[in-house]
Amino acid sequence: MSPEPHLTAAIVAVVIGAGALHACWNAIAKQVQDRLMAFAWIGITAALAGGLVLLITGLPARPAVAFAVSSAVIHVAYDLALMNSYRLGPFNQAYPIARGTAPLVVAVGAYFLAGEHLGTVALIGITTLAAGLMSLALSAGRLTRQGAPVVGAAILTGLTIASYTLVDGLGVRRSADPVAYAALLFALQGPPLAIVAAFRRPMAAWRDRAVTERGVAAGLLCVAAYGIVLWAQTKAPLAEVAAIRETSVVFAALIGLAALGEEFGKRRIAAAVVIATGIVLIGL
Repeated sequence: MSPEPHLTAAIVAVVIGAGALHACWNAIAKQVQDRLMAFAWIGITAALAGGLVLLITGLPARPAVAFAVSSAVIHVAYDLALMNSYRLGPFNQAYPIARGTAPLVVAVGAYFLAGEHLGTVALIGITTLAAGLMSLALSAGRLTRQGAPVVGAAILTGLTIASYTLVDGLGVRRSADPVAYAALLFALQGPPLAIVAAFRRPMAAWRDRAVTERGVAAGLLCVAAYGIVLWAQTKAPLAEVAAIRETSVVFAALIGLAALGEEFGKRRIAAAVVIATGIVLIGL
């Protein structure tokens, strides 16, 4: 009988590191003007990495395979929603809303699907996080007609994140081997956008060295970041892992300011602090 999942300081540190890697690969993808090509190369990298690992590990336990297939489908929807979010608005607004929405939904889903119960502090954290998200969505003072599309797209992205987090959390615990599960997931989720790009982009787009290098770099970071999360989901409650992972919003805010030259006014700074506080409370 496997031990009851519980959070440790080592898991917290590793998952925060995964959050930093996640923010980095998203920032790289945001910088590529042709995001379909960026996500195509991310997918190719993930598929190759997953395929190579599967040659060593073999498939995960049969009960986990259906979860991996379902998650791969959700991940494609997530990629499309994320691309649309980055098309519509700034990185340091779209990313925190998308990532901050997910822990709220995961906390509820984990309660009903995995029997995980949150304490009083975690519930306060959920309320705090919700307030921070609302503040970020209204960072211009009110939700304008221009700002509404990016907020809506980012929330939709957050719902896909929550969906695959729950599916993967349940699946990886049935896999007997988290590495094999992760490898199968990457091998399945990688090809779809690459296939779409093969039909929609000319050969010249595939020869763009800068896009290729950025896409491969983002893909490697993506594989490392989510592989860590999948492992952590076998060791700690899903809601807590999801919440701690989303400390990536802090890294994203810093990257948006320092690397992407995005304006980060006082309202967004305050909202990011509130979001981070809520996430930490959920993870306590």
